[in-house]
Amino acid sequence: MAKIKVLTIFGTRPEAIKMAPVVKELLQDTFFDVKVCSTAQHRQMLDQVLELFKITPDYDLDIMKENQDLWSLTANVLQKTKSVLDDCKPDVVLVHGDTTTSMAAALSAFYAKIPVGHVEAGLRTFNKYYPFPEEINRVFADALCEYHFAPTQDAVDNLIKCGIPQKYIYKTGNTVIDALFDTVKNNKQDLSYLNLDKKLRTIVVTAHRRENFGEPIKNICRAIVDLVSKNKDIQVVYPVHMNPNVRQTAYDILGGKERIHLTEPMDYAPFASLMQDAYLIMSDSGGIQEEAPSLGKPVLVLRTTTERPDAVTCGTVKLVGTEPTDIINSAQTLLDDKNEYNKMAKSVNPYGDGHAAERIVKALKEIFCQN
Repeated sequence: MAKIKVLTIFGTRPEAIKMAPVVKELLQDTFFDVKVCSTAQHRQMLDQVLELFKITPDYDLDIMKENQDLWSLTANVLQKTKSVLDDCKPDVVLVHGDTTTSMAAALSAFYAKIPVGHVEAGLRTFNKYYPFPEEINRVFADALCEYHFAPTQDAVDNLIKCGIPQKYIYKTGNTVIDALFDTVKNNKQDLSYLNLDKKLRTIVVTAHRRENFGEPIKNICRAIVDLVSKNKDIQVVYPVHMNPNVRQTAYDILGGKERIHLTEPMDYAPFASLMQDAYLIMSDSGGIQEEAPSLGKPVLVLRTTTERPDAVTCGTVKLVGTEPTDIINSAQTLLDDKNEYNKMAKSVNPYGDGHAAERIVKALKEIFCQN
């Protein structure tokens, strides 16, 4: 029997982190012939992850342009992945999550009549503008894909509600936990260069979502200033995203403030170590809602909606929005009340056991053995 040719396509750092365990698992199985395509929707941040996980793309489309908009990005992914599909002729394409790369690559494979598997399928907020454009990206990707690898039961239920036949849905856990466990075990980092005070509790902040540009980012930064002012026993580390809509605001409001450390975007391994050392995490990121609870760290989500309600239900994360008063009050409760802190820190993480990639590869093998 000829090997099944699998083409994985990703373009951003979060996609690469979550697809790396799948790529590595596929490469270990002689049933598959594996090719990797990077669109490089994000360039530098993506390359850091590829180096960490020792993945070399077979196709590097290098599409990133300064201040690129969604129209040009989508068109570039569509056009350039067509050439890859023509050359590679895969039996199945794998995409991940909710990026423009994922959506456009799935559409490209659909045009070529090649089946697509969606890793991290079924996430929903049911509000098409929150997060933007991710909600519609993942809805569109799910509609285009043949096979759906859902991280949680909620995601499975969402897919069924959307009319996806249950026989094409596979509950696997989330591959980000595979990547995280591997990284903290094998790549513990020295963070002394951050010059943090070990006597202080560290709050890690990330904020970069498009829907938070403008006043919401300003509100988040104002809340940080207030928290640090009121609590002399805390320090904040904020790796600032490269997008100018984020950087200008962050440095204008937080730059030069005592016990607030603004850093360049961090490589994945150092950031995983930073999360491991943190007391509390405040973020508008999707992936951190999954990762931090696996390390026993409470997460305050700086958004009004989340496509990961499982974590809210389990109590590992809390939606607080972007109003300064709400952020401050929620953070202060966790700083002051050990019982409330432990309720979040010791809740069971719903995102899996670190073996999601194994389940995805097993499912793919079963699919093609049946065919």
